[in-house]
Amino acid sequence: MDLEPDLDLDLDIELELGQGWLTVCALSGLTPGRGVAALLPDGRQVAVFLDRAGTPYAIDNRDPFSGAYVLSRGLLGASHGSPFVASPLLKQRFDLATGRCLDDDSVSVGTFRVRLAGRTPTLT
Repeated sequence: MDLEPDLDLDLDIELELGQGWLTVCALSGLTPGRGVAALLPDGRQVAVFLDRAGTPYAIDNRDPFSGAYVLSRGLLGASHGSPFVASPLLKQRFDLATGRCLDDDSVSVGTFRVRLAGRTPTLT
């Protein structure tokens, strides 16, 4: 599926960590409707997604039900207009904006603020 025509692929995905922003991947490296895993400097794993409308999201990659680092491989969908990822193992669904488990209100995963940022030109 193609991204929105006016979305600039020459952008980076950045996550807010502590007091700053960290570039985790190029927007062009993401496929709409799929996720990728990234390793953060502190050793945590994050699952980064691009929904079919071109909106980026980032959540913890660890599935709290199984303990496995697999959420980046889950299937994207929507429930009542809110995007979610379904764990590839036990199929619990996690809201990509809030991290809340849609199948068990007592469980959630961490979320990260995400932004698209222009790349700094390099001189050659």
